[in-house]
Amino acid sequence: MPSGITNEALFRWGVVIGVSLVAAVCDLRTRRIPNALTIPLLLVGLIRAAWLGGLSGLAEAVGTCILLALPFVLLYLFAGGGAGDAKLMAAIGAWLKVAQGIKVLLCVTAAGIVLAIAKAVMRKSLRLVLTNVFVSAYTFMLSLLGRKTEKLANQADADQPARLTIPYGVAIFAGVCITAGIDLLW
Repeated sequence: MPSGITNEALFRWGVVIGVSLVAAVCDLRTRRIPNALTIPLLLVGLIRAAWLGGLSGLAEAVGTCILLALPFVLLYLFAGGGAGDAKLMAAIGAWLKVAQGIKVLLCVTAAGIVLAIAKAVMRKSLRLVLTNVFVSAYTFMLSLLGRKTEKLANQADADQPARLTIPYGVAIFAGVCITAGIDLLW
């Protein structure tokens, strides 16, 4: 074991990897990440952070929860992402430090992009997916500026034959594993 790795770090990463693996399997099988998995992980992580770090430990855990969940909450609200993904990311945040959370967020995002592109290529719909991403981003920007976007959004929905989705729990698991490897080995 490289110097600087503590039993506490191994335990924390073990919990996060184990739960994200279960979430990935659930997401693959049912396209859902159950609350029975995410809520206890969140609560135990926050209690543990408070127990080990006091008020400052709890504050860091809550901040990391928000940091990891916010992009997924926005995806849920504006782009049809899953609420379970947001809850899982918040729960993972309860177990990590802010620096680790930032790395997880970057690795999960990269893994999600790779999985989405791979699925689009396999379905021969990469052009449609890239067009949809552009229309979604454009619509979001217009809505921030207060412009009407209903016609553009409705036209994009009408032009899209079938929605291309991925079980994002798999991307979360992959991103967590990559980050744990980086954190523990370097």
